[in-house]
Amino acid sequence: MFYMLSEDEIRGGKVTDVYFTRTKEVLEKMGIKRRVVAEVFVKSLPANWKWAVFSGLEEVIDLLSTHDVKVRSVPEGTIFYPGEPILEIEGEYTDFGIHETAILGFICQATGIATMAARCRVAAGDRPIISFGARRMHPAIAPMIDRSALIGGLDGVSSVASAEKLGETPVGTMPHALILILGDTVETARAFDEIIDRKVNRIILIDTFNDEKFEAVNVASALKDDLFGVRLDTPGSRRGDFVEILSEVRWELNTKGYSHVKLFASGGLDEYSIMDLNPVCDAYGVGTSISSAVTVDFSFDLVEIEGKPIGKRGKKSGRKDLFRCGECGRSVVVPFGDRPETCACGSRLSPLLKTFIPKEALKKLPEVREIRSRLLSQISSFGPEDL
Repeated sequence: MFYMLSEDEIRGGKVTDVYFTRTKEVLEKMGIKRRVVAEVFVKSLPANWKWAVFSGLEEVIDLLSTHDVKVRSVPEGTIFYPGEPILEIEGEYTDFGIHETAILGFICQATGIATMAARCRVAAGDRPIISFGARRMHPAIAPMIDRSALIGGLDGVSSVASAEKLGETPVGTMPHALILILGDTVETARAFDEIIDRKVNRIILIDTFNDEKFEAVNVASALKDDLFGVRLDTPGSRRGDFVEILSEVRWELNTKGYSHVKLFASGGLDEYSIMDLNPVCDAYGVGTSISSAVTVDFSFDLVEIEGKPIGKRGKKSGRKDLFRCGECGRSVVVPFGDRPETCACGSRLSPLLKTFIPKEALKKLPEVREIRSRLLSQISSFGPEDL
């Protein structure tokens, strides 16, 4: 038995914290039904992040699709900042309140992963990045991890199951295991070239047995123009100065006439190591830093009961609207129904919160690549100073 819940158990409210079941019991025994508005927002972001990328909305909509509720939310793939209302649920409390734990679970982790992926995307510029993180987390959530990584701007995923669920083609190279079993890197490269579908780029791992720069030249000599790239996944205990190792490999390949061969790096990378490697690296495989990204600590609070604004201490009562300037990027939060004329810079403000009726919205939600494109347009002007 795997330690994971089924979809039916999640939909049935089994993942909830016990105090919500007790709350529901009290309210039902007292015959109290209240139509409420719950708001999700975050007071601060982890790891000194300046911004985050919202992810996980589709699963929230799916969970609520059998409930009589209305949702207002920023779309998935939206850049947001602390203090902004991100998600709002309106309905009878005992109908949806038991799902607070699951709703937060959906968006807190997915948003952390999407944000870390976006940070790596900003760091890498136009260089391809593949999600290698499925192996670092429970396999049951591999598709969620890879979906959030794509939303954050990554170019592909290595997990077969994730790719199938997301309508992607899995991307990857080869493991050390294949080279160890065959006993020689060049022979493995030849076997891979002969057997694997020609649609797959020939990217050969070169750090299993010998010095990387010599192995890179050996592989290039064997595959010549068929070799697309070489991958370095050198362990930290042998790595030394990784930038220098990649520089040596690049130099040797260029001087031997193999300047077309790309350099692909993986193994313990994050946004900061990516920036260090950019001068000598063409593409990246990033795993742990994205799949185990810190969660974004959203809160879930009631802000309205039976049409009357309310809020706990430290929380602004009442529903809110969120607007953003398309010119300077400034956000404006106002009471629900207010419409600011223009941004302080004089440009037009656009509303960010969209209304969803969960039972009707599932078929209309965008595909992951559409969400990814939306995110990329928002971070197109971001640079290292924005990390």
